[in-house]
Amino acid sequence: MKVLALDYGIARTGVAVSDPTGTIARPVGVVEKAASESGLATVCDLVREHEVERVVVGLPLTLRGGRGEQAVATEAFVAALGERLEIPVETFDERFTTTLAVQSGGTSEEDARAAAHLLASYLGRVGR
Repeated sequence: MKVLALDYGIARTGVAVSDPTGTIARPVGVVEKAASESGLATVCDLVREHEVERVVVGLPLTLRGGRGEQAVATEAFVAALGERLEIPVETFDERFTTTLAVQSGGTSEEDARAAAHLLASYLGRVGR
C-alpha cells in the first residue's frame, strides 16, 4: 500500500511517499501553507499523482504525550484534508522527526526529510 506522509507546519509542510509495497519512504518536497485552499488542493494533487491509498499526518505531541497549540492546528488540518479526500487520513506521533531530519542531513529539504522519517516510523510500526 502506498502511503503519503505530511509533516504539517503552518508555513511549510514536508511531504514524503512510500514505495508501492509500503516499505521504503522517500522525501518528495514541501507544500507552502498547506491548510490554505491552494495548499489543500496541492496536497490532493499529490495524493492523486502518487496514487496513494492512505495519508498520514504527523501529530506533534508534547514530550508527555499532551496536545499543544500545534497539535490542535494539525488536527484541524487533518479534518479539512479528510473532507477533500476519499482515502483514510490519520495522525501519527511525530515527536523527534525534525530532530532526526536535521541530524541525517541530505539533499532534500529538511521538512521533506522530516516527513520521510515520520513515514518510515509509521511503516515500521504498522508493519506494512
